[in-house]
Order: sequence, then structure tokens, then C-alpha cells
Amino acid sequence: MDAEHARSVGRGAKVLAAVHAATLAELAEKGYAALTVDGVAQRAGVHKTTVYRRWKDRESLVVDALAGHVAADVPIPDTGTFEADLTVLARALVRLMTAPSARALLAAVFSDAARLPEVAEVRRQIFEDRLRRAEPVVARAVSRGELPAGTDAAEVIKSLAAPVYLRLLMTAEPVDEAVADQAVRVTLAAARAGAFGPPASSPSAPSPSDLGPSGPGSSDPGPSAVSG
Repeated sequence: MDAEHARSVGRGAKVLAAVHAATLAELAEKGYAALTVDGVAQRAGVHKTTVYRRWKDRESLVVDALAGHVAADVPIPDTGTFEADLTVLARALVRLMTAPSARALLAAVFSDAARLPEVAEVRRQIFEDRLRRAEPVVARAVSRGELPAGTDAAEVIKSLAAPVYLRLLMTAEPVDEAVADQAVRVTLAAARAGAFGPPASSPSAPSPSDLGPSGPGSSDPGPSAVSG
């Protein structure tokens, strides 16, 4: 790669990042209905023709900006214990979701833009990616005997993440490492108790033969025979 091409690639990456960030910020502040390519370009510090050169319309611009954040850097820890792995996951999620770009992302995927099928698909991908990252953590814990066999990794990570998203999206309470650590304690206790395993089978109703013989010809002597 020659120096001129390297500079071109570098400039391209910076423009892409700036436009993505501006799109999310505009979406979070104004909503999809009021978002314009001109507004995004002005916020990103680029000419609108630069935006149109890469994205044909605002729908494709929004979808691309959201999709660019799906593979955010959430680690897949392997510390040797399930509790420590959960702690790494929970604290990383808190750091990620409290960053300004992530707050804009959350606001965007729950804004009026969510009516677009492509945006709804991006939102599904974001949460699927988080759930998928829990699978090896839970599988290793089961293999070490720390968790019961059949523990559902998706349910584990939902329990871990729920307090974080509740505070971010519903209650507006502070989100910090204390929240992450409390989520770990609750999720760990529930997982160890088998709360995320397959449902216990209900006891079957007794069959007539289990109830013993009855009716005419029964060998049961009955109350009168006993009292006599």
C-alpha cells in the first residue's frame, strides 16, 4: 500500500466514523422523522455530497450507522470461575452501555426509526450478539461442575443484563459497577440453584391401577368387614 492510498483509507475511516456518530446523535436528539442528511453532514463536518456518495438515502444511512455498533467490543472472559466471568461480562456491559455512543445507539433503536424493518433487524442482532457471547461462559461453568447441566445461557445473560437495561431505558437510575456486581450476585445464586435449567416435569396423574382395586369384586374388605 503506497502512502497516498494509506492516507485515503485513513481519511475514509475517519469520515465513516464521524458520519455514523453524527447520525446516531441526530437520531437520539431529533428522532427519525426529523433526521435529514443535511443535518447529519453538518454535524459530522462533511459536505452532504460526501454522505450521498456512500449512502443513497437516510434509511440506508441510519441502518448502516446502527449496524456498525452491533459488534461492539464485549469480551468473552475465561477467568477460570463462573463468578469472575460473570463479573467481567457485567462490568464490561456497564462500561459499554454508559458510553455516549451507546446511549445514542439505545435511543436510536427505540426511537421512531424502529418502524423500519431494517432497524428492527439491527436491534435483534444487537441483543442476539450479547446472548451469543454468554454461551461459552456458561458451557465452561457446566463442564467444571459449577452449574447444573442444561443451564440456559441465554436466560443467564438476560438475568445479568436486565438490571442494566432497566435503569438505562426505564427508571433512569445511575448505572455503575455496583449495579453490575449486584446483578452478578443475583444471577449467580439463581444459576447455581438451577433456575435457568429446563423446567421440572410435572408429576403424572396416578393411573387407576395405582389407586388399587375398587368396585364389585374388590378384595378391599371395606369398613364393615373390618368393624365386624
